[in-house]
Amino acid sequence: MHIRRPASSFGALAVIAALALASLPQAPADAQTAGGKKPGTAPPAAVAPVPAPAAVKTVPPADDTGRIDGIAAVVNDDVVLQSDVEEQLYLFLQRAQAQPDSSTIDTLRRQVLEQLIDEKLIVAEAERQGVTVQDAEVARQVESAISDAKGRMGSPEAFQQQLQRENMTEEKLRDKYREDVKRQMLAQRLVQKQIPTKKVTPAEAEAYFRANPDKFPKMPAELKMSVIQIPVMADSVTDAKARLRIDAIRKRIVTGGEKFAKVASETSEDEVSARSGGDLGYFTRGSLEPDFEAAAFSQKPGVVGPPVRSSFGWHVIEVMDRDTVKTIAHKDSIGADGKAVLEVHARHILVKIELTDADVQRAQTLAEKIKADLDKGLDFGTLAQRYSQYKGPHSPDGDVGFVSLGTLAPNIRAGLEPLKVGQVSPILPNRTGFNIFKLTDRKPERAYTYEEIKDELPEAVSQIQFKEKYDAYVKGLRSKAQIQIR
Repeated sequence: MHIRRPASSFGALAVIAALALASLPQAPADAQTAGGKKPGTAPPAAVAPVPAPAAVKTVPPADDTGRIDGIAAVVNDDVVLQSDVEEQLYLFLQRAQAQPDSSTIDTLRRQVLEQLIDEKLIVAEAERQGVTVQDAEVARQVESAISDAKGRMGSPEAFQQQLQRENMTEEKLRDKYREDVKRQMLAQRLVQKQIPTKKVTPAEAEAYFRANPDKFPKMPAELKMSVIQIPVMADSVTDAKARLRIDAIRKRIVTGGEKFAKVASETSEDEVSARSGGDLGYFTRGSLEPDFEAAAFSQKPGVVGPPVRSSFGWHVIEVMDRDTVKTIAHKDSIGADGKAVLEVHARHILVKIELTDADVQRAQTLAEKIKADLDKGLDFGTLAQRYSQYKGPHSPDGDVGFVSLGTLAPNIRAGLEPLKVGQVSPILPNRTGFNIFKLTDRKPERAYTYEEIKDELPEAVSQIQFKEKYDAYVKGLRSKAQIQIR
């Protein structure tokens, strides 16, 4: 369940609160099928986990205007503050490491608002029905959350320093979301009472799957392509200065014995994760940049590794935990390769490398030369071997295999969708640099086969059926409520 807090800046206090509240017991998330696919739908806000607070990509608040302190909606005699909506949207974007366009942001903002309205209605109904939670149980959960937040900040000292930066004490923070924890527990208990979960057998799941194919998402269309990537890189002097600085920062931890979280909060230029001692939460492969991931998935837990370069700058990484992604049945989630899907909990310190217009122009000029050579008929694979600096898995001639359209940035997808097999794309920029693609094959969108998802299907069907009942229940609450969206 998303926890709401009174209007405040999008500062460290929100991060501390998110860290703490993330430790509270949550209703299970939706099942994952083989390959990380999710045939079910995400659980409603009232029972969904609190988003992780930090990511390698720092995402600014979705809206930092005067509307933040306004009223987004009136629900009977209660209100949803605009700050509630913006904060939950902000945390969602951090967790997703997404930088969507303004239209998508507006859609997400409306969805967050609708979920918060549903939450208001559920809590009010819980109170009307006399659902209760013991003060001692609330206090126990709050204390557990505070303890977890201290641990994830690196030390009690780092936790207190962050509170001081926000002009907050530990006791005030405890008071600040004690009511939020209580409301969360009330909502969860009402939902569990009104919509008990039902275990679905494999036979029932198969029957439901075959009778309701439209309730399951399609396997996205895939493109097989090769890439020539020309990254925008700083000049050697700028890069060397940043490397010297990250070396000095790492030395404070490895040689000087300082706490990673403390050094991160003082020095990291990833403003979001710095507030939580560099904590990035858990992530799976494909979430972050290849070199960063390679280090995170190979380092031993507790070891501060050597500096790692990404398109953002230089990083120092400490792996805190490595585990397999679990389904709601606590089984390992299996990837397309037949192996358990791994996730890493890590923290980092970033020294940014600021790029100049000259750096961008230098990369663009080279990309334009390569595109001109391709237009003249030169071999794509030969040019890829000569010029491409793509860091992800690929063959020497630039072949990256099949890639889901749904994973591509909007401008990249728009540039690739019109291509016929064998054609070369225009130059397509992204956060890393300039890219030229050659389309070599296509797989259209299609429905999953039963064999592809049968192992996880009972869990997925259980979640779909729960969501249907939940939506019907909330619809009933809405029909009796007075709701005004501002």
